[in-house]
Amino acid sequence: MSVAPTRDLKVALLSGGASQEASVSRVSAESVLAALAPHYPSLVNIELNASVVTALQAFQPDIVFPVLHGPPGEDGTVQGLLEMLGIPYVGSDVHGSAVAMDKIAAKGLLSNTEVPLAQHGILSRQTFKPVQLTNLMLTLGAQLVVKPVRQGSALGVTRVTDAEALATAVSLAFEYDDQLLIEKRIQGREMTVGILEHPDGLDAFPVIEIITPENSWYDFHHRYTQGASDHIMPADISPALSAQLRATAITAHQCLGCRDLSRADFIVMADDTFVLLEVNTLPGMTPTSLYPDGARGQGYAFDQLLVHLVERAHARG
Repeated sequence: MSVAPTRDLKVALLSGGASQEASVSRVSAESVLAALAPHYPSLVNIELNASVVTALQAFQPDIVFPVLHGPPGEDGTVQGLLEMLGIPYVGSDVHGSAVAMDKIAAKGLLSNTEVPLAQHGILSRQTFKPVQLTNLMLTLGAQLVVKPVRQGSALGVTRVTDAEALATAVSLAFEYDDQLLIEKRIQGREMTVGILEHPDGLDAFPVIEIITPENSWYDFHHRYTQGASDHIMPADISPALSAQLRATAITAHQCLGCRDLSRADFIVMADDTFVLLEVNTLPGMTPTSLYPDGARGQGYAFDQLLVHLVERAHARG
């Protein structure tokens, strides 16, 4: 894939903001800015703050590239703002962003497909009673994962093995969101598949296995700390399993109404069965991020990947 850049395009990146993942967003934006600068002379990076509309109107971009992680940049809020301003943008639209970011809504849609999912329960701060924790352990077992419904980068996520740890994890997760997803913990290998749209359809990147030190997992620290995790690409799995994971990532992308790009995360068990954990609509673009790694494995240089995404948004505009 090699798309010629429209050099007179005015491109604005959006990064930062008040999200828990703002610092990661800024690191991603530095990488994107450096890669796109040779191709688009009129390129700026705008901070997502109270002055963002003024800054966008002053620059008058042809395209906006949201390099944002977590709400409000990844949940449809910023996308809705850009729709109102009439500015084409890279990535999923309002609906696709909102649905994929909401783990409960996403699982509801995906449950209508053949995509395998972990068993789960739901907690709401408004109606929460401690007896619900006992019921969850009776239903799902003691090995659980507690997740805020609308956060990314594993923020507020805790793996637990007993009732005391579950109560502590729920208390922590309620600091991030008013709704929680409690999933049965699946023991297995962590894997991911990136998706890229092009005029002829969807391209699934090679499967990447994420290796973290023993007794750890791919949490915030292991995602964004150099050397804290290894990416094995292609993953050491059978061709049949690789094809299944890639096909499932495509199904999930389509089912949730994603656009342009996404990344699907999986747990693969010892018998080669698997579950889909979640779909990210604005995957990280930092030096340790999985999505650019997968793109390279598919033969896409980082700058070519980004130019492709900008030009897709321009064509829609």
